[in-house]
Amino acid sequence: MKNKEQQDKSASSYLKLFSAQLDLLSFISHALVFGCGLLIGISLIFFVKNFSLTNFQIQQFPLLSSNSLMMRSPPFSPSPEFPPISSNISLLISNNQTKNESGYVEELVSHHQISDTPCSSKENNQTKPSSDDDSPLISKRVTTNFTRIGLREFLEPPMAMHDMSDEELLWRASMVHMVRKLPFKQTPKVAFMFLTKGAVLLAPLWERFFKGNEGLYSIYVHSHPSFDGTVPESSVFHGRNIPSKEVKWGENSMIEAERRLLANALLDYSNQRFVLLSESCIPLFNFSTIYTYLMDSTETFVEAYDLPGDVGRGRYSPKMRPQITLSQWRKGSQWFQINRFLALQIVSDDRYFPVFQKHCKPSCYSDEHYLPTFVSIKFWKKNSNRTLTWVDWKKGGAHPSRYNRYDVTYEFLNKLRYGSSCEYNGHATNVCHLFARKFTPHALDRLLRFAPKLMQFN
Repeated sequence: MKNKEQQDKSASSYLKLFSAQLDLLSFISHALVFGCGLLIGISLIFFVKNFSLTNFQIQQFPLLSSNSLMMRSPPFSPSPEFPPISSNISLLISNNQTKNESGYVEELVSHHQISDTPCSSKENNQTKPSSDDDSPLISKRVTTNFTRIGLREFLEPPMAMHDMSDEELLWRASMVHMVRKLPFKQTPKVAFMFLTKGAVLLAPLWERFFKGNEGLYSIYVHSHPSFDGTVPESSVFHGRNIPSKEVKWGENSMIEAERRLLANALLDYSNQRFVLLSESCIPLFNFSTIYTYLMDSTETFVEAYDLPGDVGRGRYSPKMRPQITLSQWRKGSQWFQINRFLALQIVSDDRYFPVFQKHCKPSCYSDEHYLPTFVSIKFWKKNSNRTLTWVDWKKGGAHPSRYNRYDVTYEFLNKLRYGSSCEYNGHATNVCHLFARKFTPHALDRLLRFAPKLMQFN
């Protein structure tokens, strides 16, 4: 009997424990259901409120006139952190495309305004030209969203004057396309780069030289930063000055200016030949002759030769080793005529030019040695080792001969044109120089008289 009572007690305790567990589970499940229901109810309340408010605003919006809308809402002004990209893009597209697309969008906006205006009377149905104050400013942003940029607009060269630093400019100019074949027809141009102190002194002669050949040339002028001379808008030199720095004779700043000119000219992808000129240079032939001579050439024209003595090998510094050895040291004229490939190599040279900057001091005259040495080390196979710019050093001294009014004669100019012998594309020729220097402004009058007949300008 005692065992039976103990068994009954044990069974009763088990039942009570099981019943307590069931009660606990029931409580937890009810609490979960209540919580879920509470969350769903709160969410539905907020949803219904927002939906009702939005629906009310949508119904009320057409009833607002344009004037009241502008009075209730502040004028739109883009955040300085997020300037409208479309305004910058629109500068790259043609004016005709902008006008056509802007007119289309403005027509859509005006149509939307008219359709939304309440028509309670006959006068309200009549359309009125809206003033600038009445038109929503948002339409001005919408119009630029339809602008597009094609490859031609993307490749459009920037203005000659810009805000890039030398480091940014050289980096931008050194870009090379891996796909060589252009997807559109391009007319190659010659970049004429003038390294001057101020204005191009013989500009009227060059004006006649370039006349009628638009689209076949580009002009870049590097003058002293302090030069503020005015150039007539009708001149081919108007707006062609590039950002410049002070250049001192015989110093590395001369090479820096040449690289700066090349880099600016490389920004125009159609420039295929590059000619460095001074303010005292003149052309010896007409444009078509010079253009054909440069474009058809299979070589570059950088004068380079080995010269013993103080003004040649004597300027070499042993500190330039191992990048540059004495046997690689060359001398030549700084006035070059090169192709696009070599121009890219010059502006991206970070091996030899730093050596000149560090070890070629003023008595070294880097403008007479950097390019001849650099080209002879790396690109001698395609170089003619001569320049196309004639100059007379026979009188000696640190500067070549200068020519004034009475030095300019028919016989003298004809001698410069045909008085030498050289090779051009592997064949002998007597046309060895396309340009000449140094001519003073006093010689301009006689040059202009000889140019039409002798040089066949125009």
